[in-house]
Amino acid sequence: MRARFWSLLALAGCARAPSADELAQRAADRVAAELWSPVRVAGTTPSPYRLVDRMARYKVPGVSIAVVDSGRLVWARGFGLAAADRPDSVTPSTRFQAASISKPVAATAMLRLVEQGVLNLDQDVNSYLTSWKVPENRFTSEHKVTLRRLASHSAGLTVHGFPGYRPGDSIPTVPEILDGRRPANTGPVRVDTVPGSRWRYSGGGTTVMQLVVMDVTKEPFEATAKRLVLDPAGMNNSGYDQPLPAALESVAAAGHGADGSVIPGRAHVYPELAAAGLWTTPTDLLKWAMAIAASRRNAEGGLLGRDMAREMLTKQKESSGLGPMLQGTRSAFRFSHGGSNEGFKAELLYFPETGQGAAVMANGEQGGDLISEILQGIAAVYQWPDFGPKEITVLAMDTAALDKVAGSYELKGEAFQFEFKISREGSRLTADLVGRGSQGELAFTALDTLISLDNGNVFATVRDAEGTVTAIAIGGLRMVRKERK
Repeated sequence: MRARFWSLLALAGCARAPSADELAQRAADRVAAELWSPVRVAGTTPSPYRLVDRMARYKVPGVSIAVVDSGRLVWARGFGLAAADRPDSVTPSTRFQAASISKPVAATAMLRLVEQGVLNLDQDVNSYLTSWKVPENRFTSEHKVTLRRLASHSAGLTVHGFPGYRPGDSIPTVPEILDGRRPANTGPVRVDTVPGSRWRYSGGGTTVMQLVVMDVTKEPFEATAKRLVLDPAGMNNSGYDQPLPAALESVAAAGHGADGSVIPGRAHVYPELAAAGLWTTPTDLLKWAMAIAASRRNAEGGLLGRDMAREMLTKQKESSGLGPMLQGTRSAFRFSHGGSNEGFKAELLYFPETGQGAAVMANGEQGGDLISEILQGIAAVYQWPDFGPKEITVLAMDTAALDKVAGSYELKGEAFQFEFKISREGSRLTADLVGRGSQGELAFTALDTLISLDNGNVFATVRDAEGTVTAIAIGGLRMVRKERK
């Protein structure tokens, strides 16, 4: 008996602590098993979701996730399929469209040219443009369009975003895009407010920045971005090549509509490279984020000088830095950006003070809501500072009040036309972005404020004299109630 005791004790003494890889595997498994809604109603006890169930719920075939902790990549994993019509699984090296996350990466190339003395952040961009000029008007008589304002969405320029082109379509040049001339499918990019006076998201402005870089370097934008950003950051699975080269199609995901089917042509083509054209992976996006954080610390592996990196990560107008969006303070300070192309959704965020962050990419039109839940799961596992579900108190409304908001709303302009339908089901409001997926249940948190209980989107309401909601606004976009028939 005594001999057995000592043999068991010896075995216990040999028990080893789990390796870093094993801990990362456990963390990844936990994230996949415990997603959380970004909204929590006060007084309720939420339950976690499983990733596989939520992918089915949102009809998203594939997801790729990478996580950084303590300043190093701890795991990267793919889930599901790269395309619903083929058996290839998503892997950490599967390429997705980054959509608008292209913007801060592209801004890094521009800022490197500023550091080299080729460009100046506060000079009129028309002094650099040779193939096209920003049309002057009464708004630009005293205040000019500058690179600082372009990178921070405060240059007063129009065109929010771009729908892209199907493979085989005629692809416009950048000057054609900026003038809204065929075959461009968006309106002209023009100054319609005083530059520097207000914040307004403008993919059109980022496209002007793209042309500035092209005109001063005399080379394609994709080559400049590769030389100044992608290669130095080690982003070996990334490129601004549009359309995607045939040799890379086998390692790229296809985009999917709200119903889960492959979109025609598999992926749209975006000649607006700086605004929407990057193909990449979550791992490569985090390489960029870690390089920016290293630049801010003046540490090895940076892409920018310390002063320029700190300028990039300083609010210029509202929450915009020079490329990234900025939130939080002290340990909770983070830079981030989201992306939404046809059939693709993505999100990147990084906490430079704690060395934590994640990038998530999905190949489905409803992937944005799924990504929000994934990020909540990652935040819970890694205890991200000041990042968790938003607790709300729901305002009780009678059915007559709910009927005043129920109806169809539309956004018309440029190349985008959306219909947002709100329905009353008993004492509940539900919403759908027609053709693009459900927004789930809506609830009032104030008389003029609605929130989606599924994804946390906040909608401001505008009412007429009778109290009927006539318009709904989100993120600077205004949707107007359609005429009742």
